[in-house]
Amino acid sequence: MLATLSITFTNMAQSSTVLPASAQDRVANALEHDAEVLSNTQLQKQLAGQPKDVQDEIIRINTDARHRALQVALLIPILAGLFGLFNAFRMMRLPDPVASSVVEGLAPG
Repeated sequence: MLATLSITFTNMAQSSTVLPASAQDRVANALEHDAEVLSNTQLQKQLAGQPKDVQDEIIRINTDARHRALQVALLIPILAGLFGLFNAFRMMRLPDPVASSVVEGLAPG
């Protein structure tokens, strides 16, 4: 989830027309060293002193990136479950193992 959040946030920040290049670089560097899920309230505290348009853009990016990361994080267990279900149906079609007469003759009686 954090990898998806970091990649999405960085890409959205780099493509933003509101953020200046210096802010885009700071976002990329910060996420490279310490990616974490932050609420908008926590993020607003960290952005204190930044221009209002930069704060609004980073909060918008954080909200969108967090939602996308959660979708990916939920998609992985769903895919794993579907794979398991498919594999279970595939195993039902396998024939039951047949006992070998050689092995039965060696069993102590």
